[in-house]
Amino acid sequence: MKTVFPIEHYEEYKIVESRLIRLAPYAMALNQDPSKPLLLLKDKSGQHVLPVTLNPVEAGTALQSSSHSLIPTTPHKVTQLLLESLKMKVERCVFVEIKGHCQYVRLFIDGHPNEESLKVRADEAMSLCLHLNVPFYATRKFMNRSRTMQADLEGLAQVQSSQPDVFTRTHQYLL
Repeated sequence: MKTVFPIEHYEEYKIVESRLIRLAPYAMALNQDPSKPLLLLKDKSGQHVLPVTLNPVEAGTALQSSSHSLIPTTPHKVTQLLLESLKMKVERCVFVEIKGHCQYVRLFIDGHPNEESLKVRADEAMSLCLHLNVPFYATRKFMNRSRTMQADLEGLAQVQSSQPDVFTRTHQYLL
């Protein structure tokens, strides 16, 4: 029987500007679990890649709003108008934390009266950032941890499909 251990907590506590690598959307891909599509972000050279796991709704919204052949429709138009009317702008999106199998970003906001940034789950912010043309940043260390997390998720999907009884709860205190 294979034992599954949770990924340790990782967070960029202090953002060092010189270590940040600017990334841009490259592609949307399906992995072992089609219910968790991946947004792939790459740097200009193509040397650095960051996989970002999305939920299907977020992935669909990102694809819909980036399609040039369709009439642009997005649930983010109202958010964009609200931000503009309040003279606020999301200036950048920096990947800062991995907790379990979730990535977190810090959205830096210009014009907010109290907060300079907001930390949110990456899978809930990607389509908004894409819609607003917000630049993405991450460190090499974060990208390496994300690839490890993604490999772990793919391994779990393979174990679950090949041995579904591994995830059956046999005791009230066991997951």
